Amino acid sequence: MNAANEIVAIVDARNTEVGAAPRWRMRASRLLHRSTYILVFNPEGALYVQKRTMTKDVFPGYYDPATGGVVLAGESYEESARRELEEEMGIRQVPLTRLSDFYFADERTQVWGAAFSCVYEGPLSLQAEEVESVSLMTMDEIFHRARTEQFTPDGLYVLQRYRENLSAAVS
Repeated sequence: MNAANEIVAIVDARNTEVGAAPRWRMRASRLLHRSTYILVFNPEGALYVQKRTMTKDVFPGYYDPATGGVVLAGESYEESARRELEEEMGIRQVPLTRLSDFYFADERTQVWGAAFSCVYEGPLSLQAEEVESVSLMTMDEIFHRARTEQFTPDGLYVLQRYRENLSAAVS
């Protein structure tokens, strides 16, 4: 099945699953859905940042500091996060830390998200249909580059929340 026909969980304003729809319909109608976001760090604290392919249905060609994607109908956030890590990056069997749940909306999407993090060092196997390339970047570098280069707004939102929570924990 191609990505446009994946059956996505559709939710209401309280993040309760109310139905399902093909991914193309969810995008075309800007239906509220669920997505996962995984911040993948190397042991030194740099992030694996994806360059999305030009064929992606939303934010094509953008950099994304978070691996992840839509939650399919009948799938939990955790199941989705593990599936997306394996599909997009070839990363399997790493411990995931659940960071937070949140709501995000802009003119292209509206989503209930679950953010996770993990530490990984090893070979990557990129999904050619979705990931053009991967670079290691520090958080500071990502926010600096985002001033002049296109980064996914929801991925930056997740990373900003992560950075704020780190700062609050240190204070």
